[in-house]
Amino acid sequence: MSQSQYRKLAPPAHEEVRWNQGFWAERFDLCQDHTIPSTWDAMNNPINSAVFSNFYVAAGLKEGIQLGVNWGDGDCYKWMESMSHVYSVTRDPKILEKLDELIAVIAQAQEEDGYLCTQIQLNPEKDRWARRNHHELYNIGHLFTSASVHFEITNQRNFLEVAIKLADYLYSVFASRPPELAHAGWNPSQIMGLVDLYRATNDDRYLELAGIFVDMRGSGDETELTIRQDHYLREDRGDQNQDHVPLREETDAVGHAVTAMYLYCGAADVYAETGDTTLIEALERIWHDVVKRKMYITGAVGAYHQGVSIRYDKVHEAFGRPYELPNATAYNETCANIGNAMFSWRLFNITGEAKYAEIMERVMYNSGLSPVSIDGERFFYTNLLRFYGKEHSLLSNDEYERWHTYKCYCCPTQVARSTAWMKNWAYSFSDDGVWVNLYSGSQVQKYFDDSSTLDLEMSTNYPWEGSVYLKVQQTPTNTYAIHLRIPEWAAGTSVKVNGEVYDHPITPGSYVKLERSWSPGD
Repeated sequence: MSQSQYRKLAPPAHEEVRWNQGFWAERFDLCQDHTIPSTWDAMNNPINSAVFSNFYVAAGLKEGIQLGVNWGDGDCYKWMESMSHVYSVTRDPKILEKLDELIAVIAQAQEEDGYLCTQIQLNPEKDRWARRNHHELYNIGHLFTSASVHFEITNQRNFLEVAIKLADYLYSVFASRPPELAHAGWNPSQIMGLVDLYRATNDDRYLELAGIFVDMRGSGDETELTIRQDHYLREDRGDQNQDHVPLREETDAVGHAVTAMYLYCGAADVYAETGDTTLIEALERIWHDVVKRKMYITGAVGAYHQGVSIRYDKVHEAFGRPYELPNATAYNETCANIGNAMFSWRLFNITGEAKYAEIMERVMYNSGLSPVSIDGERFFYTNLLRFYGKEHSLLSNDEYERWHTYKCYCCPTQVARSTAWMKNWAYSFSDDGVWVNLYSGSQVQKYFDDSSTLDLEMSTNYPWEGSVYLKVQQTPTNTYAIHLRIPEWAAGTSVKVNGEVYDHPITPGSYVKLERSWSPGD
């Protein structure tokens, strides 16, 4: 697999970290026992916007019509991804059995040339790549990511082979960059997905294609309107989908906050593999604009239900202008909030800079948790920050109460998979040691190529209490560094090693590096 040589830090493998007590262990259990079953039930309800039945119909295994929305397939793949993450911890054979069943159906639904999007396949009046809001690339991207995660965790190729066949088809369509498809795609999850697939297969074409999709944003002009005079080329153009200027020239976070975060995450993944400095420079500019001028105190993003961009393009579900952060009419879509954490997590691993980990943590303790009910079974799409009761006028996708099924079901599966994968964000690795990013009861065990081992255990009641205890069971070398993140708000933090005070400056918003020869029990 790819080593992502332009990342300073590497995340752990799926099996190397597990929660064992405390805040995130409780959230993981809630996800496993309630959120995943609840979302499965919803996605088998015909009134829901995302349903698994479409795959059975497309495979010829059931009679029926296409149900739900154009992006429903992608939300089904996100549910499967959450199941894979849970399986990495539990190794429950029933999870694998359910995934195998679904993968077999999806494989049977796939067209001979590799194409797979049920909302197109089940509607004779819809053509491939005819409308960007058909969300084909969104669906495809989530399949790539889900299949790659499944392969990395299970070492089974059944889902991966579906993804490879589909990626080869996608390459045949887009690698030549046909001008009539210059503005194809609405929500670009395919960029992240292609890099995930590249990392799983080492097929350079997938990384190449991911880069092409990054380059396509903002690259077209109006000349192709003479080629295709239809609504496809006019809908959601410009800043709405980060398509006004090329990404490398962009200075501001604009447009739909989810498509923005997915684009930025995908471009960060491309940088991690290619080292294209023009990408990272643009991403750092944009991140600064988000965090300093367009982010709520909860880490949420996306102030507009409907509005106007900095370049006067019509936008919806979007960033506001600088410092436009209303509370009672905040949009703050759940997928955008979690996307903000995903973006910061990528930049953190690329740079090793603590400021990015700060945003990751802020989101996941605040706007990443607010969408889900305390029982883990009901959800919000938008996340208002001031509410006046039943007399409060609701705007698009606002609701008075959390729901079980919904007209747009992307957020519950986003909550499920992010809660299930949070353990992968707790630690990172560099050449000299381990980085402790999130504090919750956990254990990290990593086995190195030279047969040495890292075994580190953490116990804490964080965030309810401030004390964190780490116990070294084993380190891979005599001299090994443990980097501890000191949150930027945590003034007065002290560090002790075996009861002795660490007598060096401790700066909130940075990492403390403890490098020494460790012994079991330290």
